[in-house]
Amino acid sequence: MTAPQPSNLKAAFWMAGWLTAMLVMAIAGRETTRELDVFQIMEMRSVIGLAMLYPLIHLGGGFAKLGTTRPWQQVGRNVAHYGAQFAWFKALTLIPLAQVISIEFTMPIWTAILAVAFLGERMGLWKNLAVVLGIVGVVMIVRPGTNEIVPGQLIALAAAVGFAISVTMVKSLTRTDSVLTILFWMLVIQSVIGLIPALDVWRWPSAYAWAWIVAIAFCGTFSHYCLTRAMLHADATVVVPMDFLRVPLTALAGWLLYNERLDMLTILGAALILSGNLLNLKGTGVRRS
Repeated sequence: MTAPQPSNLKAAFWMAGWLTAMLVMAIAGRETTRELDVFQIMEMRSVIGLAMLYPLIHLGGGFAKLGTTRPWQQVGRNVAHYGAQFAWFKALTLIPLAQVISIEFTMPIWTAILAVAFLGERMGLWKNLAVVLGIVGVVMIVRPGTNEIVPGQLIALAAAVGFAISVTMVKSLTRTDSVLTILFWMLVIQSVIGLIPALDVWRWPSAYAWAWIVAIAFCGTFSHYCLTRAMLHADATVVVPMDFLRVPLTALAGWLLYNERLDMLTILGAALILSGNLLNLKGTGVRRS
């Protein structure tokens, strides 16, 4: 099979899908955790997501095409991702949504370090500048004070580290496994991991919760399809800084849906984040095979 051609533009297109799905899932997660335990939400997300994925599996040649030559890396990646996702949902029940997303954005720092250490990627001027501008923009939006750190903030930080490990391992897996294979094993492995804990806390969801669970399953499944496709076209150190856009988008959603104030510092921070991403896309040349 011919490897996809490096393209920052295509990576940006797939990351737009990732951003949309993650924004919807954050809102859905906050709504659903008001009624259901995190273990149950994650199990339903994986099982329903697997059913949603079947049409793509069928079009791709069936289950016979989904074998992997790296089963233990698939398991390791999904243990890290399951733990990170659990921490992320748990943090939504303990601290404000904007704070969860903002703390999560320490992830690019860990991802960049891991990508350089284990994938042989390089951090040039433009990539470093994109990360710096993104972090500055996040700090301007969050404006961290001197308040004592609460458990929810530490849980959100643990989620960021876990996501960074997962993203780095996904990039490595794309060298040998297809996007569909990676996504299939994610849903299967995480369904197995979470089955017993979910059964222990199971309660039948209301119609309201069902609607949000379906949204979580769809966005949780196909957001990873978008992210993995983006990884096929660009290095992790190019793809991940694009995710900074989720911060201003979340701030906008908070203003529209929850009447949260959108002030000038938030707008300026969003502008810095966007500028960093544009510089990263413009300044990073196309890799050569």
